[in-house]
Amino acid sequence: MSGLLAAARYLTIVPIPGAAHAPIESLGRSAAWFPIVGVALGLVLVAVDRLTGWFFSPLLGALLTVMTWKLLTGGVHLDGLADCLDGLTGRDTEQRLAIMRDSRIGAFGTIGLILFLMLDIVALAELLPPTRGSALFAAPVIARATPAVLAALFRPARADGHGAAFHAGVRPSAIVLGLAVAVGAAVFALGAIGVAALTVGLLAAVAVAAVIAPRLDGITGDVLGAAVEVSEVAVLLTVSVWQYARV
Repeated sequence: MSGLLAAARYLTIVPIPGAAHAPIESLGRSAAWFPIVGVALGLVLVAVDRLTGWFFSPLLGALLTVMTWKLLTGGVHLDGLADCLDGLTGRDTEQRLAIMRDSRIGAFGTIGLILFLMLDIVALAELLPPTRGSALFAAPVIARATPAVLAALFRPARADGHGAAFHAGVRPSAIVLGLAVAVGAAVFALGAIGVAALTVGLLAAVAVAAVIAPRLDGITGDVLGAAVEVSEVAVLLTVSVWQYARV
């Protein structure tokens, strides 16, 4: 259970007793539990979406649900997305990595976050019940299976940091178990379209890493976070395309 506790502590703001001083190396070893944390997050989001649906319009309900989504995760993946967007403006690998280490956010990161959150909100608002709840459940699970996959496909850009520690700790079993949970959640929630959503979500995450890795000479923890965010919205958009193709 130590892996589950480490995953929950890193991926959410839920206070986990006794885990405050867990070694950073435990992050990669807990990768198999990431999608399980996604299951818990998805269940909370479905509950929030149904509750807000009783009192608010679909757009306002989507805004409140997405706000809950990002608050529960502590914005850790959004931070990675912003850092990647800022870092890509650097002239060379060294400067890009230095920019990404900087705690300050630049213009590209700010604009990117605004547009990305707007895309999340509108994509969710356009989904109709019960498909909306199904997509909300599946998206966090699918996205949290991607870091282990990316760790197997791309090497770390730095010898230190969260990305390198995660990469060193990931085991092949974590990839298999994580994907198995993601497949189960996607098919359970969405049926046949779940397979398409899973495929698109994984490909979107790989595409993010494939675009950034040559510019950083590898991937970092920020790249993993950006890939999770892109994977989530890719799942929502895939379900939206399927929904409106049926109309």
